[in-house]
Amino acid sequence: MRFNENANLDPSQVEDRRGGGGYSPGGGFIPGGGITIGGGAGVVLLLLALLLGVNPGDLLGGGGAASTYPDQTVAGRAVDRSLAQECQTGADANQREDCRVVGFVNSIQSYWTSYFNQHGEQYVPAKTTLFTDEIQTGCGPATSEVGPFYCPNDKEVYLDLGFFDELHQKFGAKGGTLAQAYVVAHEYGHHVQDLTGTLDEHGGAARGPESAGVRTELQADCYAGVWAKHAADTGYLTPPTPQDIADALNAAASIGDDRLQQEFQGHVNPEKWTHGSSQQREHWFSQGYQSGDPTACNTFNGPV
Repeated sequence: MRFNENANLDPSQVEDRRGGGGYSPGGGFIPGGGITIGGGAGVVLLLLALLLGVNPGDLLGGGGAASTYPDQTVAGRAVDRSLAQECQTGADANQREDCRVVGFVNSIQSYWTSYFNQHGEQYVPAKTTLFTDEIQTGCGPATSEVGPFYCPNDKEVYLDLGFFDELHQKFGAKGGTLAQAYVVAHEYGHHVQDLTGTLDEHGGAARGPESAGVRTELQADCYAGVWAKHAADTGYLTPPTPQDIADALNAAASIGDDRLQQEFQGHVNPEKWTHGSSQQREHWFSQGYQSGDPTACNTFNGPV
């Protein structure tokens, strides 16, 4: 899956705060918004790949309400914001990972804007913020250990590009353009849920294979599949190949709760699931892709 080289990108939908360090107005960063499922060095990263998608502070009983960002500097200089100059076309997206994220965001939001318009509703765009290590968000301070997430308080998606390396190296995903796009599209699925009220109604920290929390995450997986079905229609990307779809399914499976628990703690405990099993995540992405219809993503009725 590649970008159409002459597609015009809109880098204004992505804010680049990489290298800016973090800002803590009152006592430090959340020490990892992910869920630790074992002991030992590095275990704090074990579930970052679950694509938290909601306020990371909720998982730890913390999280602030600050929604403004200070100017960030590194060694006295302003953070370099080069996306506007470097990410202008699909050709740039085919060459650079950060430009690729710009293209994903553009395509995803183009699809949802069109879908909302067709149904007499208005889609409100959400920015993606790229960062490294740690950042202050409307949901409180967070670190890259949280993994990609959507903050409903400021309606932004946060992403450390290092997560894509973790997805491949630590969690065994095969990689590929659509595998990366799946991560971004999942988070924008949460934004859609926020706009439609689903996040307020069903989101939260509930756990278990049939919990509202898992159903919320699986719906975001399904919405990612719906976008993938229509990605080429937005004009930014070429149609996905069977290998592209296989890569996305592999990424979904590699971050299933059961697989991560088995890999890192040696046993599976479904009552601790927050995002669903590998099979569930694959199924709901496939459901979205095969149907191409968001209404087919009702994970709140019947078994999942």
